[in-house]
Amino acid sequence: MNLIKYLVSNFFGPKMWMVFLLICGLVEGTQSATMTSHQLQMEANAILNSGWWNTSYADFNISDRCHGHGIFCNDAGSIIAIKIDSDDSTYAAWEYDYKTRNLSTLNLACFKNLESLVIRKIGLEGTIPKEIGHLSKLTHLDMSYNNLQGQVPHSLGNLSKLTHLDLSANILKGQVPHSLGNLSKLTHLDLSDNILSGVVPHSLGNLSKLTHLDLSDNLLSGVVPHSLGNLSKLTHLDLSDNLLSGVVPPSLGNLSKLTHLDLSVNLLKGQVPHSLGNLSKLTHLDFSYNSLEGEIPNSLGNHRQLKYLDISNNNLNGSIPHELGFIKYLGSLNLSTNRISGDIPPSLGNLVKLTHLVIYGNSLVGKIPPSIGNLRSLESLEISDNYIQGSIPPRLGLLKNLTTLRLSHNRIKGEIPPSLGNLKQLEELDISNNNIQGFLPFELGLLKNLTTLDLSHNRLNGNLPISLKNLTQLIYLNCSYNFFTGFLPYNFDQSTKLKVLLLSRNSIGGIFPFSLKTLDISHNLLIGTLPSNLFPFIDYVTSMDLSHNLISGEIPSELGYFQQLTLRNNNLTGTIPQSLCNVIYVDISYNCLKGPIPICLQTTKMENSDICSFNQFQPWSPHKKNNKLKHIVVIVIPMLIILVIVFLLLICFNLHHNSSKKLHGNSTKIKNGDMFCIWNYDGMIAYDDIIKATEDFDMRYCIGTGAYGSVYKAQLPSGKVVALKKLHGYEAEVPSFDESFRNEVRILTEIKHKHIVKLYGFCLHKRIMFLIYQYMDRGSLFSVLYDDVEAMEFKWRKRVNTIKGVAFALSYLHHDCTAPIVHRDVSTSNILLNSEWQASVCDFGTARLLQYDSSNRTIVAGTIGYIAPELAYTMAVNEKCDVYSFGVVALETLAGRHPGDLLSSLQSTSTQSVKLCQVLDQRLPLPNNEMVIRNIIHFAVVAFACLNVNPRSRPTMKCVSQSFVTELPRLSIPFSEISVQQLMSEELKALFYIANP
Repeated sequence: MNLIKYLVSNFFGPKMWMVFLLICGLVEGTQSATMTSHQLQMEANAILNSGWWNTSYADFNISDRCHGHGIFCNDAGSIIAIKIDSDDSTYAAWEYDYKTRNLSTLNLACFKNLESLVIRKIGLEGTIPKEIGHLSKLTHLDMSYNNLQGQVPHSLGNLSKLTHLDLSANILKGQVPHSLGNLSKLTHLDLSDNILSGVVPHSLGNLSKLTHLDLSDNLLSGVVPHSLGNLSKLTHLDLSDNLLSGVVPPSLGNLSKLTHLDLSVNLLKGQVPHSLGNLSKLTHLDFSYNSLEGEIPNSLGNHRQLKYLDISNNNLNGSIPHELGFIKYLGSLNLSTNRISGDIPPSLGNLVKLTHLVIYGNSLVGKIPPSIGNLRSLESLEISDNYIQGSIPPRLGLLKNLTTLRLSHNRIKGEIPPSLGNLKQLEELDISNNNIQGFLPFELGLLKNLTTLDLSHNRLNGNLPISLKNLTQLIYLNCSYNFFTGFLPYNFDQSTKLKVLLLSRNSIGGIFPFSLKTLDISHNLLIGTLPSNLFPFIDYVTSMDLSHNLISGEIPSELGYFQQLTLRNNNLTGTIPQSLCNVIYVDISYNCLKGPIPICLQTTKMENSDICSFNQFQPWSPHKKNNKLKHIVVIVIPMLIILVIVFLLLICFNLHHNSSKKLHGNSTKIKNGDMFCIWNYDGMIAYDDIIKATEDFDMRYCIGTGAYGSVYKAQLPSGKVVALKKLHGYEAEVPSFDESFRNEVRILTEIKHKHIVKLYGFCLHKRIMFLIYQYMDRGSLFSVLYDDVEAMEFKWRKRVNTIKGVAFALSYLHHDCTAPIVHRDVSTSNILLNSEWQASVCDFGTARLLQYDSSNRTIVAGTIGYIAPELAYTMAVNEKCDVYSFGVVALETLAGRHPGDLLSSLQSTSTQSVKLCQVLDQRLPLPNNEMVIRNIIHFAVVAFACLNVNPRSRPTMKCVSQSFVTELPRLSIPFSEISVQQLMSEELKALFYIANP
């Protein structure tokens, strides 16, 4: 420029230099104006062509682009920001204007001056275009909580001015791009809640200005990079719910500004680094659900600002450091399910802000320190499954905010202190499986908010106090295995919300209650007859055990609606009603019944004196001329039957021996003909360890009993907790149950899926048969739905994810296995939930491998209420049987109750006019989140499609699962107006991509 000035000034004079500058300015301004006009036109066309805004070519001009919802322009009229967020108060007025929500229709390359792009929670679909890397001025990019698919483009690494990147809660897969390490100005990076795999890039350690890093809830593997310790400005680090392995890098102790550290639900091993004690500003620390070992570092007591500490479900040992009592702001402490030993340090009584103290599932000894009574803010105290001795401190009665008190499975003795009656907010009290004795305090009747009371397996005696009738919110009461005497309080079940009453193994008399869901008062002194008006309560009652009592009279036919019924060892008279054929498990032996046995019950052990084994037998004739012939028949027929049975047993033994060799070639033989195989899982699990862990299957470890077996909870020497499904001894002798057991082993050894329960091992022995499963903390979906307390915690989003998980599991079984597998018993009882509410399908005892060259005929199997209707007239089984059962489960999960009444009257006009919001579980508030509402509508449409009486009209599970990851359309009909009839319409099925096969 100086050279040009010299030449112009010398040849033309100084004035010409001024003229030259003026001309250049005019030319430059003209070019700039031309470029600006072109840029504005490109932006306008991109807005118009996107279809996102309610515009048309006829009435659209360039100036309109800055007036669209969420569009912001600079002074020159160029778009610098697009901000569309369903949380925005102005979003509701705009949301009905756009026609599509696919990112591919918005040409981002046209917005050269864009500085901020925020499109959140609007159901946005499509993939992120690589052209986004050309937006060189972009500083803020947020497209979280949408349905974006594909990969995170590497071109994002070109956005050198980017400070905020949030792509969380989408369906993105592939790897985290290493190029993100180039974003030197980035302060916030969130890619959580996607399906990203691969490793955490080491290059992220270059982001020196980063304050927030969240990669949680993905499928990331490999180690936690040591380089993350370089992020000196980091305040929030969340890598939870992945597949990360290796150790916790000590370099994380360099993150002096860190306030939130979450590495939970991974596969991390090794010790908790002592260097973490340097993180003096830490308020949230979660290492739960890993395989960490060693002792809890004393240095954790340095975290004086810590409010949340969770290192549960690991293999930690040693004692609880008394230094933890110095963390004065701590609000939640969870050390459960480890191998921690020693006493509970009295210093924990200094944590006056503590609301949750959870230390169950360890090897703690000693007494409960009285200083725990200082924790006046405490809401939950859980010390179950330890070796605690001594008595319950009366000072626990000072914890006025306590809602949950669990002290079960310890060695606590003494009496229940009356001071517990002061806990007016208490909702759950569990002191079962201890050595507590004495009378039940009258003061327990003051706990007006109590919903669950478990006093079982103790040495309590005396009468049940009449004050229990004051527990108006009580749902579950278990007083079994004690020494209670006297009578049940009159109309006890009518004065409460009681649904489960377990009083077995006591000496209680009186008239029994019956308006319950589960009733077990076996081994008592109950008298009276079975009421014939049980029918109104059948919808609630599923299991009843009144065995070993003094009940008389006849068996009402209404009892045929139960799932499990045990009436053995009473004084029942009369005949056996035909309706008992509907009961899954029935035991009416050792009574005074007479008459013929229904054909369907001929394999059931009766042990009654005056009943005939075949209902076509007539009474013996008194005429002597037939006596000889009848004596011959009586002798010959049994002998023939015995010979046939022996012959069949020899054949079965030979087949069993050969099939066992094929099926379990890698099994370990422990005795002649016995089979035993357990996989490695944190060390070899030996048979003796199983027996020791359950104390030879002691009832204290039993967590559930079904028709064919019982389930036990066991903590193995490795510290891991597993579930053991043990076949009943008398069932193990029945060939059909043995076949079912082996079938379950065969199926589960061949399949692996995130939503199918993991089988760790099995034991097939002539005296004992059991399966070793992954332990699921929350039990079955059935138990959650029919427990008012847990159902309230089972929010809509969790229910949606549960239904999705079951659908993905069934789709895998039907379409991704070498030979399709039909479960045949899909029900809420056979879906288990872990602590994170993740669903897993279990119980494959009735599952069947389909052969393409076979008719696939079989006897009917499954649970009443979930069996496809066509199985009433055909024995042909296929995948559509599971599809129907899934429809019932999905609808039951949404409704919170079995939809039997709704399905039985589905064709009536009155039922079809019922609104969806009336069908939903009334214990939860109606959803108000737009995405959750659309998911619920979607799942309801799917459920009714699966419940089509015509099997051929039901969708496949592959179709169902694919519909769960596609676009969720927006309906013009208000949520409150959607009816059952509309949910069943072909229009909505097509809208949600539910096509008939």
